[in-house]
Amino acid sequence: MKPSIAILLTVLAAVTGTARAKLNVVATLADYAAIAREIGGDHVDITSMAKPTEDPHFVDARPSFVVKLRSADILIEGGAELEVGWLPPLLQNARNPKLDTGAIGRVQASEGIRLLDVPATLSRAAGDVHASGNPHFMVDPIIAKAVAAHIARAFSAADPANASTYTANNKKFEATIDAKLQEWGKALLPFRGQHLAAYHDDWLYFAHRFGFEVDVFLEPKPGVPPSPSHLAEVIGKIKAEKIKAILVEPYHNRKIATKVASSTGAHVVDAAQYPDGLPNTATYVELIDVLVTRLTTALKN
Repeated sequence: MKPSIAILLTVLAAVTGTARAKLNVVATLADYAAIAREIGGDHVDITSMAKPTEDPHFVDARPSFVVKLRSADILIEGGAELEVGWLPPLLQNARNPKLDTGAIGRVQASEGIRLLDVPATLSRAAGDVHASGNPHFMVDPIIAKAVAAHIARAFSAADPANASTYTANNKKFEATIDAKLQEWGKALLPFRGQHLAAYHDDWLYFAHRFGFEVDVFLEPKPGVPPSPSHLAEVIGKIKAEKIKAILVEPYHNRKIATKVASSTGAHVVDAAQYPDGLPNTATYVELIDVLVTRLTTALKN
């Protein structure tokens, strides 16, 4: 064999081997997928099951998800019962021991997170309430840092050869969040203590981090569609508390929010919990940037 051909075959084998060595990662939601890309870089292939504009409680569990899970090395889920309505049967059908509870490949983002709004009692009359607490914690950048570190540790355990890369990428993500927190905090500081309205109770952690109160909801109970009588109460509360912003996500009924806004003078703020849920929000940092910009614009007027 000529030397040039031998060298070419060696290079091709190395490239093929590298491609095969990538971690196959499945994330339930787009925020976990976006952070996993930042941590994993070129060493991981990422699939997000839920669309960034899809309600995480009611994801369309397609058969293709079973195929993805069957070949996955890592599963990143939120836990705290967020995906309880659709993930368990997919895992049961996938039959992948790498993703069993307690396995290296099973990453539960809520592990070690102090969840807020843990209900004292559980009742169907309370609506779609999570027993472990409010699971929408990723809109708090400090918690996002903790989840990124958790993902980095899991990647390092599953792929020790590239552990130094995962650790370095996590430190870079952490430094970026720390720097941006100063910027975000400064932008939102003039509005600290103000009350906000939302369609669904999924902005608790964002409000807690930046000093807001989100205590008026278009839904009478989590997951329950608003009735005319409830909306009349909401309008009264928004006027009484002089609320200027109503947070609405892509999968909510924006027309209802618009009607409430027109009756109160508040502004509808198109928001999203997930990267790519809004234009120009491919990364987690870009998402929080856009959220802060849109909210400050609404609160200034």
